[in-house]
Amino acid sequence: MHFGDGKRKVDYVLAYYYRHRSSQQNGSPTNPRPPAVIVSNGNSVTPEEIGKTPPEQPLPGELHNQQQKVQEHNQLKQQKHDHQHSQNGNSSCHPHEVVVVEMSHHDALEEEKKIQREEFEHNLIEAGLEMEKDPETKQQGLNFVRIHAPWQVLSREAEFLKIKVPTKKMYEVKQESGIMSKLNSVWNKCTKPLQPNVPQISENTKMKPLSYPFSRDKMHLYNIKDKETFFDNATRSRIVYEILKRTSCTKAKYSMGITTLIANHVYDSAYSLHDGDYDHNKGEMNERMLLHREWARYGAFYKYQPIDLIRKYFGEKIGLYFAWLGLYTWLLIPASVVGIIVFLYGCVTVDTDVPSKEMCNEEDTFTMCPLCDKSCDYWNLSTACATARASHLFDNPATVFFSVFMALWATLFLEHWKRLQMRLSYFWDLTGLEEEEEHPRPEYETKLLLMKEKWKACKNGKKEKLTWRDRIPAYLVNFAAILFMIALTFSAVFGVIIYRITVASALAFSANEGTRANVRVTVTATAVIINLVLILILDEIYGSVAKWLTEIEVPKTEKTFEERLILKAFLLKFVNSYASIFYVAFFKGRFVGRPGSYAYIFNDYRVEECAPGGCLMELCIQLSIIMLGKQLIQNNLFEIGIPKLKKLFRKLKDDRTEPGEDNLNSSREPQQWDRDYALEPFTGLTPEYMEMIIQFGFVTLFVASFPLAPLFALLNNIIEVRLDAKKFVAELRRPDAVRAKDIGIWYNILSGIGKFSVIINAFVISVTSDFIPRLVYQYMYSQNGTMHGFINHTLSYFNVSHLKPGTQPENSQFAQNVTFCRYKDYREPPWSPNQYDFSKQYWTVLAVRLAFVILFQNLVMFLSAVVDWLIPDIPKDISEQIKKEKSLIVNVFLKEEHKKLQLIENFIMHDKQRSKTENRGRRSRAASFCQFSRSQRGSFTSFSSHHTEV
Repeated sequence: MHFGDGKRKVDYVLAYYYRHRSSQQNGSPTNPRPPAVIVSNGNSVTPEEIGKTPPEQPLPGELHNQQQKVQEHNQLKQQKHDHQHSQNGNSSCHPHEVVVVEMSHHDALEEEKKIQREEFEHNLIEAGLEMEKDPETKQQGLNFVRIHAPWQVLSREAEFLKIKVPTKKMYEVKQESGIMSKLNSVWNKCTKPLQPNVPQISENTKMKPLSYPFSRDKMHLYNIKDKETFFDNATRSRIVYEILKRTSCTKAKYSMGITTLIANHVYDSAYSLHDGDYDHNKGEMNERMLLHREWARYGAFYKYQPIDLIRKYFGEKIGLYFAWLGLYTWLLIPASVVGIIVFLYGCVTVDTDVPSKEMCNEEDTFTMCPLCDKSCDYWNLSTACATARASHLFDNPATVFFSVFMALWATLFLEHWKRLQMRLSYFWDLTGLEEEEEHPRPEYETKLLLMKEKWKACKNGKKEKLTWRDRIPAYLVNFAAILFMIALTFSAVFGVIIYRITVASALAFSANEGTRANVRVTVTATAVIINLVLILILDEIYGSVAKWLTEIEVPKTEKTFEERLILKAFLLKFVNSYASIFYVAFFKGRFVGRPGSYAYIFNDYRVEECAPGGCLMELCIQLSIIMLGKQLIQNNLFEIGIPKLKKLFRKLKDDRTEPGEDNLNSSREPQQWDRDYALEPFTGLTPEYMEMIIQFGFVTLFVASFPLAPLFALLNNIIEVRLDAKKFVAELRRPDAVRAKDIGIWYNILSGIGKFSVIINAFVISVTSDFIPRLVYQYMYSQNGTMHGFINHTLSYFNVSHLKPGTQPENSQFAQNVTFCRYKDYREPPWSPNQYDFSKQYWTVLAVRLAFVILFQNLVMFLSAVVDWLIPDIPKDISEQIKKEKSLIVNVFLKEEHKKLQLIENFIMHDKQRSKTENRGRRSRAASFCQFSRSQRGSFTSFSSHHTEV
């Protein structure tokens, strides 16, 4: 964690691979390893100087302020190098003859990278940073540059970045009073075992320090006890990273920042260090150990998250993610409870459900039309009894209430998050945070450089930035690629549909009666599994495609790049995850036709239709398998397995040692920068948010068909929180601390899904379920106002003599002759003048369905708007505290200015009094001197008169 002197912290590390030519090898495996070189402000301690240091000189590892020694050493080294070249060359050469040394392409690239590194590191030293670097003793290998920021740099950059720090002034935080205070106290006592055992950073006492942006002119205001610990490690690393991002390197192709050099492979990576080991059974306790013990273990699943410590260690952006994830998981508990109640209601009322009883009545059953041509026979509706009873578990009046509840729950969740976000912003000193101007991305600079050269060649003027005209080709490629990917998703869904139809037809031709009875279950289960595998594969492809499409757009800043990547990835993954579910919910069984006039695919296969109990049960199966499969395989197994495979690959890649060459690093104990380099680099929070956003869609969009979705999401998130925590603490390099006051574009996506879910659930209830047909029958067509006769009302008649030739069942098992068969639809009977046309009941049900969609949507939207209006975005106590903090800051600076004015006035008064006293003394001395001079003669008299005038 420190330099070789054991005093200066390592605030940042740069890692790079080097490769020497054989003639430039700096050492051999048999020689002892030279000590590291520490450089500060152009002054360095070289290995040769360390070896010649007399006892009275500073110890090795300490800084020298002897620039002359460094220059002399470099001159001697250059003379020695020239002398070696003259000895190795031809002795007959002329002294002034130039010797041309041929270098391979790889050697030239390595030399160019070395020059760029030297210039960049020199500029870092000029910026005030201090560096420690191991000598390059091997022919090729990995080397680290450790960077330390002294107090002068930290204070300068903290003032430039306007980092808020606590002052000496403390003020009382207003506490809740009355009933809420007592309830809060009781709740805290009840949940005390669930609280993590970590030192509280904020909200732990009634007092809060007044925070103000750091200023070197107001050092007396801040509570600076120790300059080395005043800025925590995350803040120190953030300051160094800001310097690295804006430090120029003119010898590089582009001029700005460490990101450009990493993109050009001048450096391999740049990262800040973890606070030691994470195993809390080893060594002295640090924040990383504390996080692992109280947060990043599966054994701590029941505890609250130490959000303040997470924010302190990883920064505000990651702290906000885990705060959002924790709130989402916490609010899934009431949603899960209500979902379980709705499911249990369906279980309790299944035996009293009249339509289910009518379907299961074997005495008064209905003879149904064949499900396929030739091989399928007539069948009794009572055979679908199990499907009807299972459908009632999810298709009952309680699901309508649950849909309304979940729409309001989504609104409450977003409102609660806005309030929590403001509370965290206040306690984390993020109020009034301004967005910092970002440096352009390396790819943007590359594109701009090429465009400048092109414009210079055309002499069309100076090119300062990329315009929309420059990006038109990229936009066209994006549009075409996204359309192609969406078409690919629909093609995958269509392929699964063809699989279901063909396999069902093949199994129907089988002579095995047992197989025929289980055709629908077998086909549905295998098709959903195939669909899940396709979704997982396409998800990975779409993630890479979205990144590529965003890269060719060449966004200017990282923030713009991230937002565009999120939108593309979300669009593609949303379509991929929900396309098959939308098909089952709104399209399956809608365009089947009727007996005697069925719709066919490829002129041979009938379009598939829903089960006798409706499509809602199949929608429930589809939704549950895809949701659970994605959570189990993609969110958990992939997150655990892929990082371990990448870590193994990196380890095999890094163990590169030439034959016959010993690895000098193996002789010493691995340092913290060695252990952190072996970890997986942090690539951003986009994958973590994307998982939860897609899950949020499963929970809200089709919740009317699967009330247990919140429960499964809750169980997954309990594991997901600890899995992400373990990944951040133990498996990833420490991310750079980034200040953020909100979760950005993800909130807009959540809000959009919440509003879209209202429309989707309205259509699921009205179109997919039997809620509307039952309602219409009970209040418009039932003779006694009950559901008796509902099944007969929904079944139409068909004359079997009207079947097309060649489609009649072969070898029918029905003993009696069938004249009429029934099918589920609202059509006129064969004895009607308008036979098989849509009946009056069909148009009535359709009108009520559309009316229900409009009524449901507007009612829920209105209730959501009321909830949004009733709940203020900023809690009242936080709003008052922010105002109080602003007034306190004004008072503090007014008092400071008042003290300054008093000091100035006192100084002026004291100066006036002093000048008056001096003037009186001068006059008295002058008068006495005049009396004395009158008694004198000659020239002395004239001198005394002149002195009196003066």
